[in-house]
Amino acid sequence: MIPGPFTYHRPADLNEAVKLLATLGSEARPLAGGHSLIPMMKLRLATPEHLVDLHGIKDLRGVRREGDRLVIGAMTTQHDILTSDEIAAAAPVLGLAAQNIADPQIRYCGTMGGNVANGDPGNDMPALMMVLDASYRLVGPGGAREVAATAFYQGAYFTALEPGEILTAISIPVPAAGHGYAYDKLKRKVGDYATAAVAVVLTMAGGKVATCRIGLTNLAETALLAEDAAAAVIGTALDAAALQAAAGAAQAIMAPAGDGRGPVEYRRHVGGVLVARALRRAAERAK
Repeated sequence: MIPGPFTYHRPADLNEAVKLLATLGSEARPLAGGHSLIPMMKLRLATPEHLVDLHGIKDLRGVRREGDRLVIGAMTTQHDILTSDEIAAAAPVLGLAAQNIADPQIRYCGTMGGNVANGDPGNDMPALMMVLDASYRLVGPGGAREVAATAFYQGAYFTALEPGEILTAISIPVPAAGHGYAYDKLKRKVGDYATAAVAVVLTMAGGKVATCRIGLTNLAETALLAEDAAAAVIGTALDAAALQAAAGAAQAIMAPAGDGRGPVEYRRHVGGVLVARALRRAAERAK
């Protein structure tokens, strides 16, 4: 289907983009990679009268190190993440997750900001952002503010973004040296959303788990941080009992929808299996 009519805007800088969104109000939508918005427009599920294209704002793209944090511009693509030496050295789990997003054509255009900002529970990066303790920089008519990823997601497609605000950057504390990581995803075919996916970042000391964070993708109406599941493995050597306890604690907070990817019981079971698998893989990578 063809989208409805709209007026196209291409601001040259962030201030112009914010002014446009503030002036045009609820009838305007920012355009990043477009992989969520354009299909919705084609189906007439979204009918914005104005599109504000962010591609002309160079300051919104790139990866840089600022002290003990990584800062990723919102218009940085998944391909940029895969080819970034900074990401590979400091937070390789980001590249692992990016590699699981759709296919190369999508990754060349799909942006980090778009993936985390629209609140789609099937997107791969939100749960990982929670695991990495990321924060988002939001800029709007009232100025700039920082919101933790853990506080950003309020429901399916509902986030902490206020009218006229743009997510401009993602800030991530550099994970501890020698950390282990995993992003395990089950999908029906290449390019599909996850039936279930699990992100893990942990550290080991003396053969036991010292710190751990676990995130769940597409297993509820928002990405989830499985805090009880992570607590279940702290101080353990990830023996079978600990893995079972972590999987059970994660399953307790899962609320997946039954759909073409499987019934609720199947998706919850798969989620538990992936939790145990991702924990083992993260521990294998830990130094």
